[in-house]
Amino acid sequence: MPLFIGLMSGTSLDGIDAALVDIVDSRPARLLATRAVAMPEALRRQLLHLCHARQVDLAELAAAEDAFCRLQAQAVNDLLESQQLTAEHISALGSHGQTIEHAPFGHTPGSPPYTWQLDNPSLLAELTRIRVVADFRRRDLAANGQAAPLAPAFHDALFRSDDDWQLVLNLGGFANLTLLPPRASDARVIGFDTGPANVLLDAWYQRHQEGRFDRDGQWAASGKVLPALLERLLDEAFFHRPPPKSTGREVFHLNWLGARLDGRERPRDVQATLAELSAASIAGGIELAQETAQAPGVSRLYPCGGGAHNRDLVTRLKRYLPDTEIISPDTLGWPADWLEAGAFAWLAARRLDHLPGNLPEVTGAKGPRVLGGVYAP
Repeated sequence: MPLFIGLMSGTSLDGIDAALVDIVDSRPARLLATRAVAMPEALRRQLLHLCHARQVDLAELAAAEDAFCRLQAQAVNDLLESQQLTAEHISALGSHGQTIEHAPFGHTPGSPPYTWQLDNPSLLAELTRIRVVADFRRRDLAANGQAAPLAPAFHDALFRSDDDWQLVLNLGGFANLTLLPPRASDARVIGFDTGPANVLLDAWYQRHQEGRFDRDGQWAASGKVLPALLERLLDEAFFHRPPPKSTGREVFHLNWLGARLDGRERPRDVQATLAELSAASIAGGIELAQETAQAPGVSRLYPCGGGAHNRDLVTRLKRYLPDTEIISPDTLGWPADWLEAGAFAWLAARRLDHLPGNLPEVTGAKGPRVLGGVYAP
């Protein structure tokens, strides 16, 4: 069977996710096994620094890239060992890399758009002795696309229903949605970033509490939403921009939040307001997607990513979406934590088959494009 491994490191920088996927054209991709390798704290801090630094030392960049790549190789080799497989069993690795900066509209007015993922596919191929497919985003960007989100093409291949409109909602550091029409419909797939999901929640929690994230959203649930603050946050221009659109830490970060605080707020109330911001902006994005697609209604929503485990955030979403059933993608054979890594295994398979990996209606690219470069072992 054709086996691929997808590698993903999300905006939370918790570690490397490796997903072993069986991909055959005649049936949906099947998740066979997974492996997560935690991010060492020193590397996590280094990557966060690179994400926010305006000037970067090239030696520091090279050191971070080397350490990141070796962590990817560890995840691959651990996964192979756990499944009693060797490099020869794997058709390719699909490596997303670690996004350092994503600026699809350019850094300043008139400057060229760019997206940059820290990665070293040459070294990864050397360390694993497996063919690597990487650099998925820049071809879409070259075709005047946003280079994101890319996962909707995978969601379309995996989850589309015969009869119902469905949503796949990724709740990583940032939230992005995929609205899938029924197979019989001639409507197009809609997908875009809606704004922050966990990125501000995690950063604010780390500033005021111990640990990396607010487990189950307990701290947010203990606070009160501040309506005036929420209004100021929702006034951000990104929320009012029509799709195609994507975003990242370049827009939403603690300095962005701090500029909208008056300094008298209780930290837990800010956390509650940030959770409400995530839910409200996602709900607004879903409404926009439905209007764009002229969808009569959405029967089911499949949440994935780390935020799918945040009970408080999911509860807030349910209040905004009372008529939509929220179901774990586990019911379809894909645990919530592994869809993103699975998507890059699927994109690697598409690249080897010389098939497009983007959806132009989602990214805004001029047309379908074969994504990624291939690096031989």
